[in-house]
Amino acid sequence: MAHFETIDFIVFIIYVLVIMGAGLWLSRTKKGKEKTSQDYFLADRSLTWWAIGASLIAANISAEHFIAMSGSGFAVGMAIAAYEWAAAIILIFVAKFMLPVFLDKQIYTMPQFLQQRFNRGVSTAFAFFWLLVYIFVNLTSVTYLGALALENILGVPLLWGIWGLALFSGIYSVYGGLKAVAWTDVIQVIFLVGGGLVTTWFALDAVSLGHGPLKGMQELIKEADNHFTMILEKGTVMVPDGTGGMKDAFLDLPGLTVIFGAIWISGIAYWGFNQYIIQKGLAAKNLREARRGLLFAGYLKLLMPLLVVVPGIAAYVLFQKNSPAELAEILGKPVETLGEIHRSDDAYPWLLRNFVPAGIKGLAFAALVAAIVSSLASMVNSTSTIFTIDIYKNFINREAGNRQLVLTGRIVAVAALLIAVLVAPQLATLDQAFQYIQEYTGFIAPGVVVVFFMGLFWKQATARAALYTAIATLPLGFFIKWLYPELPFLLRMSYIFIVLCFIGMAVSLLDSKRRINFTPISIQDANRRSMGKQAYALLATGFFLLIAGLVYSGAFAHLAFESIFMLATACLFLGAIILMSFKLPFKDHKAIDIEPDLSSTDRVFNIWAIGIVVIFTALYYFLW
Repeated sequence: MAHFETIDFIVFIIYVLVIMGAGLWLSRTKKGKEKTSQDYFLADRSLTWWAIGASLIAANISAEHFIAMSGSGFAVGMAIAAYEWAAAIILIFVAKFMLPVFLDKQIYTMPQFLQQRFNRGVSTAFAFFWLLVYIFVNLTSVTYLGALALENILGVPLLWGIWGLALFSGIYSVYGGLKAVAWTDVIQVIFLVGGGLVTTWFALDAVSLGHGPLKGMQELIKEADNHFTMILEKGTVMVPDGTGGMKDAFLDLPGLTVIFGAIWISGIAYWGFNQYIIQKGLAAKNLREARRGLLFAGYLKLLMPLLVVVPGIAAYVLFQKNSPAELAEILGKPVETLGEIHRSDDAYPWLLRNFVPAGIKGLAFAALVAAIVSSLASMVNSTSTIFTIDIYKNFINREAGNRQLVLTGRIVAVAALLIAVLVAPQLATLDQAFQYIQEYTGFIAPGVVVVFFMGLFWKQATARAALYTAIATLPLGFFIKWLYPELPFLLRMSYIFIVLCFIGMAVSLLDSKRRINFTPISIQDANRRSMGKQAYALLATGFFLLIAGLVYSGAFAHLAFESIFMLATACLFLGAIILMSFKLPFKDHKAIDIEPDLSSTDRVFNIWAIGIVVIFTALYYFLW
């Protein structure tokens, strides 16, 4: 247990009361006014940039960051931060090219976009998949891991923690909808970032033996220099495998894959097409607010490793550098109260228990709970949105009014939470449940990216191609896993993406040859010349990367240089489909005509985006 004192409980109770009070206050409706579906599911499209950015981060950060990512920092080091920093770059791409189209189409959900662009079959297939993933994977795993964190830190029984977290997140999210979720997320992020920074401060201060966090960071780099590298070579870093043995960290973070490979596919699928993430952008006041909100989230993602990875490295140095007796003397505590770090994921609770003082410990614990509850609230709201808009309104009651839609959304939200609560305890029987869940749900990411890219950027892409690509995704992933079980997961995703690009293009071109559902268009497009330049630039880049891969993959196999083939394929794929969109005199009858100005950005956006790129480049330069 974390040995909470009275002041810690007071701080935590204040946090709970503030969130519940704010959530219920925001959930209210004015007397005589009926809550509309747009108000419930999209916060009446009223969110400002800072609310969007805060809500994105609150929805994203959960127990797996504070517990599992700190554990990875303990075992591997800063290399795990690749996911956080890549997200910052991806958010620029989403804000510039994808979100404007979604806002222009006035959609509520991602399946709704697929219905507009392809057909109801493709839309329904993805709607059912996302519902299953959100309910049986995301909600269940976050609830379980959050309750497990409460048990490890505070000694709360697992079942009590599961029910408590579900009730806490459901009290305001079920009744108030996205408006309550998004605006309470602003408060949650203050606790999340503030509490996380406080934990990091005291962890670094402990490393420096009381000489301050700056000195602590210097000591950290000195004592754990092998933990401050972003590119892992094969066979150089061994970590616990969760079953008592050891494994090569290269299997989880294979070298240059974090620069060239499927980490970008995983990130684009998550930040660009994941309902409970992108829904915050869809609820923006306007495109400018939405874009700035995503960039604000990008800066927060650059900050996250300081909150969740550095504490893990600090725990590594403290635990490895000092004996239990020395730590007990430093802390002035009996040896038996210190506890052990039996596995990497014990690092953050161990720090919280031993190095964060009374009062502050309650704040740090509130940060952890804020991360869990805000993620649950966002997932619940998005689950109810997809079911209500894409299933209920399409198949059950097409004439449903606002009252029926909102009521259905609330019923589905409660049902989703109840299912998660009942299923969550079953994860205790699995070994490394979260890792397995992440891997198997990640199998769909390449298919999601290929289908949405075709829908957004290729006028000749057909519904049949989208459906075949989606259907092929899972079998292909399981086949490659069976054929090459030792292949790192990120490399496997890269190869799946390459194959799916060929499938999508082949089926669409075959349909176009047979003129299935195609309509003629004039190729004298005002935007044709500029798009042609972009297409040729992408094709040239793709060919260059392809040649580099063929020449250097063997020599740099220990760095997974073959991951560059995925980036080459992505450039060639995008270049080819953009070029065909403006060269061929016909298009699919449901193709999207994107206005040329839709991807243009203002000076503020450009400056903010350049700032993210500069910081990202500097981080990799110094931590290569």
